[in-house]
Amino acid sequence: MTQRESRHRTHSENDDRTARGVRGGDEPEGATRSAHRTPLQGAGEIALRGPAQLADALPYLLGFYPDDSIVVVALHGDRRRFGGRIRLGLPADPGEWPAVSAQVAACLEDNVKSGGRRPEGAIVYLCQDPAGGESGREVTERLRPLAQALRTACGEREMPVWEALCLSGGSFWSYCCPDAECCPAEGRPMGVPGTSPMAAAAAYAGIQVRGSLRELERRLAPLELRAAEAQERALDRAGRLLVPRMLAPGTRPAVEAETIELAERLLTRYRADAPPSEDAAAADAHDDELLGHEEAALLLLGLQDRRTRDRAAEWMEGDDVDPALRLWRALARRCVGPYTEHSAAPLTLTGWVAWSGGDEATARVALDRALENDPEYSFARLLHQLFNEETDPELLRGCMRKEREARRALETQDRPNGAPRSGP
Repeated sequence: MTQRESRHRTHSENDDRTARGVRGGDEPEGATRSAHRTPLQGAGEIALRGPAQLADALPYLLGFYPDDSIVVVALHGDRRRFGGRIRLGLPADPGEWPAVSAQVAACLEDNVKSGGRRPEGAIVYLCQDPAGGESGREVTERLRPLAQALRTACGEREMPVWEALCLSGGSFWSYCCPDAECCPAEGRPMGVPGTSPMAAAAAYAGIQVRGSLRELERRLAPLELRAAEAQERALDRAGRLLVPRMLAPGTRPAVEAETIELAERLLTRYRADAPPSEDAAAADAHDDELLGHEEAALLLLGLQDRRTRDRAAEWMEGDDVDPALRLWRALARRCVGPYTEHSAAPLTLTGWVAWSGGDEATARVALDRALENDPEYSFARLLHQLFNEETDPELLRGCMRKEREARRALETQDRPNGAPRSGP
């Protein structure tokens, strides 16, 4: 994969799919009048009819509003049930659009499956707010070639795009609907948030929209300015001390034990000191204050060891979820400067704990960011695949519990007094 391709790596989100075809962008008959159904746990099945309801549904399908994104939702079966989702950043260079569209279609066909079947169709969303004096309509026209490229690429693989929408500046436009009353050239305003049938069903099912993609990514972004400089210096110092010990077989176990002990102390600190505000920026600032630069450096470098990281992943349920999520998210923000490549470990831990705790929106964003920073990070790839296949995280939690119990049993045997060790 080239550097350019890796920047636009497609991430399939959840799962499901099937097939049929529209070629060269031909419009499927009745595309804008057919119903598409999405299952919501605890709320039955919701039928979405027409572009307006499809546009209103997007944030509830992902758990966040996807700024500057291409989103493709797989459809399967005669009832065109919603399946897996693919989201990637909108490429700024139009010259990349054909290649990216082909990559999206290939990902949809190869990686977004349900019962081994490929999608029978798709819904395409292009999301970008106006900038530099542009209107929403001008954004829509500027992105029209991208919409056509996606329709063509999916059609060539016999997966018709039943609807393609542009969401911009609080309004939406359809690239497929020819009805001026339904989809006028000036666009139609998005519905009032929380008032659509999808919003009601999502509320009933306990599904939350956790802001925008930009807001979720901001919570994982590296520190800036003086804080970043101080953290980078601490990482340099910790690297000189820790890395030689991590590479030496005789001292590696000691580094693992020290890292886990440090993580335990920090989790205890985070449990005892919850953020005083629910505001995301204020909560993150509070959590940043709880984590010293030297502590962050030692913990971050220690988690580069796979065995140590796997033990840290065992804080993933019950009362551990909230403090662990806050700690790993704060640690991801300490991956500054040349240490950005070290962020795959805390980002993947963030994604795992969020998924285990039911926060799928944060899990998607964290795992996507981990794979963007290190496409070959095996733990992130595994979790991403299991997440996309809608695997019950309890299966993975069960495996981790067994490993923890087996390790504790061995540790107890090794102690003369047989006393069990506390912690993970």
